[in-house]
Amino acid sequence: MIDFTNKKILIAGAGKSGIAAAKLLSESHAIVIVHDSNSKGLLTEESLKEQIGEGFEGRIILGGDPLDLKETPDYCILSPGVPIDLPFVTAFKESGVKVIGEIELGFYFSKGRIAAVTGTNGKTTTTALTGHILQKAFGNTIVAGNIGIPYTELVKSTNDSSYTVAEVSSFQLDTTDSFRPDVSMILNITPDHLDRHHTMENYINAKLKITKNQYEGDLCILNAEDPILAARAEGLMPHVVWFSSKREIKNGLFVKDGFIVLDDMGTHTKICELDKLKIIGEHNWENAMASIACALFFKVPLDVLREALYSFEPVEHRIEYVRTVNGVKYYNDSKGTNPDASIKAVNAMTTRTYLIGGGYDKNSEYDEWIESFDGKIKCLLLMGQTREKIAACAEKHGFEDYRFVESMEEAVRYCADNAQPGETVLLSPCCASWGMFKNYEERGRIFKDLVRAL
Repeated sequence: MIDFTNKKILIAGAGKSGIAAAKLLSESHAIVIVHDSNSKGLLTEESLKEQIGEGFEGRIILGGDPLDLKETPDYCILSPGVPIDLPFVTAFKESGVKVIGEIELGFYFSKGRIAAVTGTNGKTTTTALTGHILQKAFGNTIVAGNIGIPYTELVKSTNDSSYTVAEVSSFQLDTTDSFRPDVSMILNITPDHLDRHHTMENYINAKLKITKNQYEGDLCILNAEDPILAARAEGLMPHVVWFSSKREIKNGLFVKDGFIVLDDMGTHTKICELDKLKIIGEHNWENAMASIACALFFKVPLDVLREALYSFEPVEHRIEYVRTVNGVKYYNDSKGTNPDASIKAVNAMTTRTYLIGGGYDKNSEYDEWIESFDGKIKCLLLMGQTREKIAACAEKHGFEDYRFVESMEEAVRYCADNAQPGETVLLSPCCASWGMFKNYEERGRIFKDLVRAL
């Protein structure tokens, strides 16, 4: 562990991860400066000090540019929302400042075994499921990272016998250096966040950084049906285990005859029945297979593994069943913030569906999403910045059953007034929430509140 005593640390960004990092470093006797652009004017020095906690003696700087600081820090900790190509980041790197992210910082303090999950879609469900399995098997398990709880907030709870399951985004991986999980999982890679990474190659490289420091005795779990992963797997240092929802895999996991099956040197073992899982859809079978591979690496007994798989409840905002009203089922998939995620949600529906979509534009293309409707979507309700772009794409593909709405309330009311018994209403926006909502969690909870009020 690095000794941060009297080291001058600049934390860029005062969100949840920045606050947690400030608290951890303050307790480690570092000289802490927290900077936030405070572009919306919602933060105050008093409120941030209160969040960091008693005993914080560092500085809070709101507004301005980090380069305006008269002194050069020893470290700069970037919050995930801070792009790595900003001028101050470049200037710090050129002047010898160690620039890292909150995940990397947490790793400096972490003990025990670590499993890390990334991918364009499925991260949160796989992280939560893996944590659920390991907690059932061993106890002493923490679940943190992009799932909503900063790594640095919980890292002091780790010890030599603990297990950490961390969800890590491409933004977080961009700012890692020595981060090394015992198990890495890359679930899939499809276009996303190109407004931030600029090119698909940059995005792919960020995801693959999860394997950068792994050893031969470590494990990397990959989706055999992902063409990018299939092309990039050769040359990876850790041992690779594949999973597939489409075909049998040698020495890996696959779906066959209603079961998830393990092939071990030609011997097939049925791990679990798909119909007994509470998470629905082929993509969730893939998430489960990644979690199973990790559990088997950590030697979770099969009976414990099977019970944990069957008892796991769906993650909030991920094809989450809300309720049935007048014979119409409502599902909340607010975490469907890109086309691939929303395609998976559409594919999981089994009846005619009213689909609520649209939001912030991340420079995504929507052709494959529209094509996935395949006669299943009865009406597409569009809101937010992307609604005209999505509508134009829909018309290009011959889908004209759409309408614009101004709010989530209007969308839910239209669905309630028009959907027939046996049909489904699905919120899976295919876009980020920014502009209309604080985050996808707020969007999903507003949707659920409106449905529950019907």
